[in-house]
Amino acid sequence: MHTLNRCLLAVFVAVLLIALPAFALQSPLSDESVREAYFLGQRHDGSFASLLEKHTKRLRPPKSGPYIASIAFHTPFVQLVQYSDQYIGNYSAQQAQLDHRNHQEFIKVQVQIQLTSTYPAYINDPSGRRVGSSPLLILRPSDFWKDFEVHIFDGEKVLSPSDSHAHANSSCGRRGPCVLAGATLEFDIPASAFTSDTATIEVIPPQGDAVSVRFDLSSLR
Repeated sequence: MHTLNRCLLAVFVAVLLIALPAFALQSPLSDESVREAYFLGQRHDGSFASLLEKHTKRLRPPKSGPYIASIAFHTPFVQLVQYSDQYIGNYSAQQAQLDHRNHQEFIKVQVQIQLTSTYPAYINDPSGRRVGSSPLLILRPSDFWKDFEVHIFDGEKVLSPSDSHAHANSSCGRRGPCVLAGATLEFDIPASAFTSDTATIEVIPPQGDAVSVRFDLSSLR
């Protein structure tokens, strides 16, 4: 009888595990994961850079149009490592746990855009003004990134960011002026919104081909 009960219990547990959804993304983070992230960040030996690289997809330059250089998927674990990496001294694992406790966890998607020779910093004046026989060149607006569409998918489901922000990037010479070089776009999505084992980020530029990258959430920290 006891053997039969144990068998029935094992079958029940197996069925229950199959019925439960599998969450590939590590969220919410356990206290052990928070401590691990803290100590990894406190090493200050390049460990964070190595971890970040595993959460970043780098793309090839396009034949024409702007260059979507990279797309990063920053998990709560990565963000905690980065936060710890910024501190040297006077920051403990206990404080890291207190800082994280009761805070909603977010995924931060970051898109890096670079200007190219076919999508340059200087463009023809839209008003049609000319200098002699040549169109007048003006600096591309610093908020050019508003012309880009970014779609974030959990599996096949489109997610809406809870927050987003962006800024232009400049390239400055040692003696010359700074010139518009690209932009960084960032999107915050609640980690609880990701219930699939994959996440896809699609970027549609105003010129050139769209790009799409997929992240295997089961392989990310």
